Amino acid sequence: MRDVGEITEDFCRIGRRLVSEGLIKANFGNISIRSDDGFYITRHGSYLDLPGELVYVPLVGQAPRQASSEYRVHRQIYKETPHRAVVHAHPPHAVTLSISNDIISPVDSEGHLFCPCIPIVTGVPGSEELALNISQGLLVSSVAIARGHGTFTGGKDLDEAYIRTSLAEHSCRILILLNQINP
Repeated sequence: MRDVGEITEDFCRIGRRLVSEGLIKANFGNISIRSDDGFYITRHGSYLDLPGELVYVPLVGQAPRQASSEYRVHRQIYKETPHRAVVHAHPPHAVTLSISNDIISPVDSEGHLFCPCIPIVTGVPGSEELALNISQGLLVSSVAIARGHGTFTGGKDLDEAYIRTSLAEHSCRILILLNQINP
């Protein structure tokens, strides 16, 4: 079992990549990783590239008040899917396309290969409704988008969840660029 220090280093590394790629701004987004009968998640309001002390949330029972406001979504993902890590980001192109679509179908080769459909779901940020809808979306795809809010990606580890976040944003950017040259 990895210790919290090693997990925190992974959170910082992935957080820096999300920031450097413009997939998150300021203290938007959150990261978690499954551990024992719960998961570690970033603190409410933390910056992902410097997350500070992580918060342990049990799969059942009360979450500590310091946990990210999206802990319900992460908890539901771990209960309903095989994912061991989750990245929630606010990539601008993915958020833009989520506002007027119900599903995104990537046309670029990588997007088509790795996430041929990206479901768009509804629900108020931090709500049980969003938690249920995102977890259902992640049962059919490795990426789901909360309409007008952001992506949730799952993976076997933080690297895989991060790559899927980056991939989704790339595919959405390609669709927007394609629409600009072929309106």
